[in-house]
Amino acid sequence: MKLLNLALITLFLISCASVEDLTGNNPIIDTLGVNLAQYNRDLAECQQYANEVEIAQKAAVGAASGAAVGGVFGAVLGNSETARRGAGVGAVGGGARGVREGIRERDRVIKRCLIGRGYRVLN
Repeated sequence: MKLLNLALITLFLISCASVEDLTGNNPIIDTLGVNLAQYNRDLAECQQYANEVEIAQKAAVGAASGAAVGGVFGAVLGNSETARRGAGVGAVGGGARGVREGIRERDRVIKRCLIGRGYRVLN
């Protein structure tokens, strides 16, 4: 139950701030000859496109699949208590994996969008 609460708090924080602010994973561009005011507008628009990446949904799917796999392994290796613990560990691991995948996909969307607008993305 504590792990579920931690996961819910994390998802709430992600929804309140931009993922880039939370992770410090902003694109780095070559600023030579770049109008920074226009870049900031373009970056904001690209981040809006990236908001379509469903990080919370990816976390939930990952948690559900992780719980199923963890529960099965726990049941095979032990009893119902081991199955329950395995499901909990699998849910946390699967949820974390889903969040990581969502953040990586969001990062790719932003960088592709900026490249499409003519910026040289360095990272």
